[in-house]
Amino acid sequence: MEKWPIGVFSSVDAGLGVRLDVAKELGIPTVQLHAPHPGNRSENAAQRFLKDAEQAGVTVTCVFGGFEGESYADIPTTARTIGLVPEETRASRLAEMKEIAAFARHIGCDAIGMHIGFVPEDTSPSYEGVLSATRELLDELAGYGQRLHLETGQETASHLLKFISDSGRTNLFINFDPANMILYGTGEPIAALKQVGHLVRSVHCKDATWAAEDVRGKEWGREVALGDGDVGMATYLQTLKDLNYDGPLTIEREIPQDPVRQKADIGQAVQLLTRLREQVLG
Repeated sequence: MEKWPIGVFSSVDAGLGVRLDVAKELGIPTVQLHAPHPGNRSENAAQRFLKDAEQAGVTVTCVFGGFEGESYADIPTTARTIGLVPEETRASRLAEMKEIAAFARHIGCDAIGMHIGFVPEDTSPSYEGVLSATRELLDELAGYGQRLHLETGQETASHLLKFISDSGRTNLFINFDPANMILYGTGEPIAALKQVGHLVRSVHCKDATWAAEDVRGKEWGREVALGDGDVGMATYLQTLKDLNYDGPLTIEREIPQDPVRQKADIGQAVQLLTRLREQVLG
């Protein structure tokens, strides 16, 4: 596979990604896949999906977990409902992540991604609970040669690094999303990327504008089409080059309620990334 193949976040029956036919039409060779609903995670379902992916000419580079009951309605709701942090759903979601990992194995993918949630402060009793669940998942994945990629945004780069270090495992890495740092107000994305870059194994190419300074971190920033926000995509790609990142550049555009615009914006992103890739790589 060439360095920095273009990718797109894709969905089968769940999640905010586009369908495989959009990737095929736009000539996108790789996808990150939002895990399908439980009924479509069997080995037989996985084989059917692989045939669809082959017909679309795409390779799955990471399978992302997601759960019923999660909501991104606003930042406080996100903090209450996302990932392995909520104590009342932690055990069932941990079991579901293991099932999602099994689906990933059925389709030959060794990378599992997720938003783990707003990791509590390390002085909180909940911190050890999240850490313990994460270790259990990592140990399960390690037995099958798989790794876990935590998506950025819901905590600062420093706090994420502390959590990864405290896990004490060698198969925990980062899916870096620069727009999320802006959307959540948790840090300037390029500085954060430089800080965590040694652990970045996959990335999103997504853009956003900051919320007003007085509500930053309390209210959302705004996701926009790639190149129209505050990330600075040329600097982003140059930083990835400096960090020796050579994986896919996976486009994520989270407006499934407007599929026509979503597809158009992804097409625009493909053109932008293709041009910038040529400029940066030479």
